[in-house]
Amino acid sequence: MSGERVLIVEDDERIGSTLRRGLSGAGYEADWKATGASGLDSFRSIRPDLVLLDLGLPDIDGLTVCREMCDSDPTVAIIMLTARQEELDVVVGLDVGASDYVTKPFRLAELLARIRAQLRQSERRPSTRFQVGDLVVDGGARRVWLGGDEVELRPKEFDLLARLIEDAGVVVSRETLMADVWDENWFGSTKTLDFHIAALRNKLDGRGDESRIATVRGVGYRFEAP
Repeated sequence: MSGERVLIVEDDERIGSTLRRGLSGAGYEADWKATGASGLDSFRSIRPDLVLLDLGLPDIDGLTVCREMCDSDPTVAIIMLTARQEELDVVVGLDVGASDYVTKPFRLAELLARIRAQLRQSERRPSTRFQVGDLVVDGGARRVWLGGDEVELRPKEFDLLARLIEDAGVVVSRETLMADVWDENWFGSTKTLDFHIAALRNKLDGRGDESRIATVRGVGYRFEAP
């Protein structure tokens, strides 16, 4: 039995109750809230290890809830549950701090695999300090500085940057990045990798500058060494 705390914020009673039963049966301490406000209250009181967050809540938009949770605890893992098919919604959700997303309808087995992957990843955080040019990545403190100024990164953005800079100048395949940053048994869409790369570029590259993260088509990405 794992015992990790999972907070479910989902207004659909059938989905919420099914998730709570399924997670409890899998050994998690599951708490279910049906509104954004009650979800935020529960988040502040129980400090869960992971949040399953519906984007279509009746009182507060799920993206707003996600942003407030991440501002309160930048290390928390959040998996978005969404019926929205537009790529923009997923991009925005990942940008405000979500770690992953699952599109409804979904299978419980798939969701449990995603949860295990997120919780395992939180235990594999890098502790080494890297410097490439004017960029410094401190794995132990989980902080990044660019030209002496600190850059605020979301948890998965940090993990992805740390993995790329570990092999600066070398192409890291998409498969390796998905395995090392997400999970070796990942079987969902790899678009989440592209979304996080885009977010990193926005935060690390100046306007008009050539990106520090090069795309090697058909292979993966390379962090450019000076």
